[in-house]
Amino acid sequence: MPHKKQSEWILVLIGFGKLLKSAMLLFIALKANQLLKGDAAKTVTHWIHILRIDPGNVHIHNLIHRVTGISPHQLKEIRLGSFVYAGLFGTEGLGLVLRRRWAEYLTVVTTSLLLPLEVYELFHGHHHAAKIVLFALNVVIVAYLIVRLRNEWKTA
Repeated sequence: MPHKKQSEWILVLIGFGKLLKSAMLLFIALKANQLLKGDAAKTVTHWIHILRIDPGNVHIHNLIHRVTGISPHQLKEIRLGSFVYAGLFGTEGLGLVLRRRWAEYLTVVTTSLLLPLEVYELFHGHHHAAKIVLFALNVVIVAYLIVRLRNEWKTA
């Protein structure tokens, strides 16, 4: 029985990690949405308001693009991707915290499907220690959940 409690604790911990990812992505999506709606003018400069320039104006978006290197189209993609992944991670996290079997399967499938992309980024992107650690953590999570599901399937 103590092994079962430890297993449940690990499952809830993974769930909270997924919920944290979801919250961070939701924050990013909302910030991207602010930039697209022109609310960035509040933080970009005070003179936009003084000159009565519409912060949603294409010229302001072009300025943001020149300053940040992010185009309005890229901002829309970031917003959409962040909302989608926030929803996915939120669903996984809530299901894992509530100890639902479907959430374990969903997490195995979705995390496994993202591993090749992480491998690609490791070999073709910048080599940051955080990326390597997150990749290793995702591999461990998938392996743990697969073993857990197999063990529970055998005892059922």
